[in-house]
Amino acid sequence: MVSQVTALALTLAIEVPLVATALTGLRLARLGRAVLLGVGVNLVTHPVLWWALAPHADPARFWFAEGCVCAVEAVLLWLGLTVRRDFTALVVLSVGANAASAAAGLLLTASGGG
Repeated sequence: MVSQVTALALTLAIEVPLVATALTGLRLARLGRAVLLGVGVNLVTHPVLWWALAPHADPARFWFAEGCVCAVEAVLLWLGLTVRRDFTALVVLSVGANAASAAAGLLLTASGGG
């Protein structure tokens, strides 16, 4: 079983660079703000996700919770930006970043790591 601290560290290590790169590349935020947004949205959603999936995460609950996290993170990113012009891009970014970290978490869990 992966600990919550390990899962959060993995999530931040994967999602923050993706979010920061995308937001700066799309010229929606400068690097410092993009990094803070990447960390901030995950500090809001990760504990709630962890709680929602404990103690047993069946596949339906897992995917539903991840979908909710993607939606919430897209909204939080939109609210945190001073340039609010492309919500669709933020949804795509959130789905992509969360898919990457979820895949890494599932691989870590399947390998018995953590």
